[in-house]
Amino acid sequence: MRLTSVEIETATPATDQIADLTIARLIAAAADGDGQACYELGVIWSTGGHGLDCDLIEAHQWFNLAAARGHQEAAWCRADISDEMTAREIAEAQRRARQWMIEHRKSA
Repeated sequence: MRLTSVEIETATPATDQIADLTIARLIAAAADGDGQACYELGVIWSTGGHGLDCDLIEAHQWFNLAAARGHQEAAWCRADISDEMTAREIAEAQRRARQWMIEHRKSA
């Protein structure tokens, strides 16, 4: 499997602002339980998309959250990037994912 950047907007003079808005939109959707948004954030962090540096801990966190919401491709991507991470990095990514889930748990 090959990860590719998520291209949501085309380049404009306000590319940084668009990237910030895109990421903010995805984070808001993820907070509402959108697994696809979590997956897209994982892709962005794993590929260094939208002007962000590649961060496999962040990517693993988002792929983990997407997989927890049933996104099968996210589970594959998480396994793929895990091969490039240390056990400590994976543990940190899992800790962040658990913390995100606690902070964004919906009231029943």
